[in-house]
Amino acid sequence: MCYPLCLLSFLCVNLFWLRLVRLVMIQLQTVKERNSRTMNPKIKVGVLGATGAVGQMFVRLLENHPWFELAEVAASERSAGKTYGEAVRWLQNTPLPEHARGLPVKPCRPGPDCRIVFSGLDAAVAGEVETEFAAAGYAVFSNARNHRLGDDVPLVIPELNADHLSLIEAQKKNRGGTGFIVTNSNCSTMFLAMALGPLHQAFGVEKVFVVTMQAVSGAGYPGVASLDILGNVIPFISGEEEKMEIETRKILGKLTNSRVELADFIVSAQTNRVPVENGHTECLSVKFKKPASVATIKERLQNFRGLPQELQLPSAPPQPIVVMEENDRPQPKRDVMFANGMATLVGRIRPCPILDYRMVILGHNTIRGAAGASILNAELLTAQGKI
Repeated sequence: MCYPLCLLSFLCVNLFWLRLVRLVMIQLQTVKERNSRTMNPKIKVGVLGATGAVGQMFVRLLENHPWFELAEVAASERSAGKTYGEAVRWLQNTPLPEHARGLPVKPCRPGPDCRIVFSGLDAAVAGEVETEFAAAGYAVFSNARNHRLGDDVPLVIPELNADHLSLIEAQKKNRGGTGFIVTNSNCSTMFLAMALGPLHQAFGVEKVFVVTMQAVSGAGYPGVASLDILGNVIPFISGEEEKMEIETRKILGKLTNSRVELADFIVSAQTNRVPVENGHTECLSVKFKKPASVATIKERLQNFRGLPQELQLPSAPPQPIVVMEENDRPQPKRDVMFANGMATLVGRIRPCPILDYRMVILGHNTIRGAAGASILNAELLTAQGKI
């Protein structure tokens, strides 16, 4: 009787050590890959619309980036020819990076010495300019609305639909050349989709009703006139409701034959501008196709991780969705900078008397909802060896 027990113990111990060695080897390989990226020269990047509010956020977030080096800045003709320090009215709450200060501002035309361009351009000019850069071979990561709904253009939140990046190959084939355009969503869509994504996977979303309270920084600079917004709420943001209603369905849609089939649920959105500096708050009610509970919703959101977390991308929040248990949270003033502004915060999860469940969502509109999202998209493609 002793011999079989000893043999079993021997096998168990050896199995434990084999698993431990395998885990260590995986970690060593990860460290090796990271060190390889660190040792290689950084990838040169540029920012289009660099003097605007979103462009400045790109410049701020790219300072000391481990993979990317800000090498080029471009803006309007009136800024071209000046140094960036001379051309920009710096609005960020951190100092203007010294490296960026001396960069010459170039016009928004192909020619900058870089492989990647991040576009913070206004929609009035972004469409044509981004198309020109892609045609000239650049990898364009756009924050503008112009290309988001193109059949061959990925509209990506990496945690949710990284597989949509395969549209890049269809885009190259359709348009010719080696360049391409990848878009991130509208700022308010970002946090709605982040909250709905894991729940749609688990329970199937059927209907969505969402009301937003959106920060003034989302309107750019100078944005909304002070006499219009101080002590007031403006119950209209041009084009915002339509973006939320369609972009959310594309992001959570299914990629089939190089085309995205929109997710088969309905979104009704009402958007409001409120006197808050940073942070979009959204009150969401949702109906599911499958049974859910407050506990299972919290568990699904809290435990959700995506590809950026698996790859430990530089800008990825370790926990992309944070569930808050306090009755009065999340709040923009106290919570919006969680995980450097890259997390989506969800609170007040409870039953809804009209649909199934309701909750409150918060996210930083100019970081995760704009520049940070584009940078994360570029990090993912870089990690995948596609840049």
